[in-house]
Amino acid sequence: MDEDFALFLTHFGPPIDRRYVPPSTIDRYRGKLPDQLLAYWEEYGWCGYADGLFWTVNPQEYEPALEAWIGETPFMEQDAYHVIARSAFGTLYLWGEETGDTLSVMAPASTCFTSPPDDDIDRDFQMRLFFGGMSRGANDVEGLFAPALQQLGRLAHDEMYGFVPALALGGALTLSNLRKVKAVEHLVILAQLAPLHVTEI
Repeated sequence: MDEDFALFLTHFGPPIDRRYVPPSTIDRYRGKLPDQLLAYWEEYGWCGYADGLFWTVNPQEYEPALEAWIGETPFMEQDAYHVIARSAFGTLYLWGEETGDTLSVMAPASTCFTSPPDDDIDRDFQMRLFFGGMSRGANDVEGLFAPALQQLGRLAHDEMYGFVPALALGGALTLSNLRKVKAVEHLVILAQLAPLHVTEI
């Protein structure tokens, strides 16, 4: 285990709800995603961390959400993107085949965060930094994860905590407004409710 992923595990704890990644899927993404990520998949599978606050995911399952959020944007003309991870509240972490870790979508807020690619960093090392630099706070929303976990229960790999009604429809940013919802389906619906706001970081 490299020191960056070890640091990630120190902050996020052991994996939960692990799903095996078949060799055919490893082969599918060989050359598209960094070998470092594929090595994590082989070792740990797709799973949740920090009691389900953060999840590594099967990019193929999240293609509908990817298409819904950035399919009609210039981003898709710049690179081929894959969803590699998500938060319990629907922040999507995207990886560009050429640009790496430069794009994320915070779905509840209809906001996309973009940063310029760093061509001086090896993509495998950049993947290590992605995990090593991940924080619990970046995946929580107003400190609602712990009370949501207690009140609504732990998420399954295909679930997220969604605001119902959605924030884009005037829903409140409160615990009482949270529900367990199917992640991909809910993310696709959210993409239809408000235009995507792009913020450079």
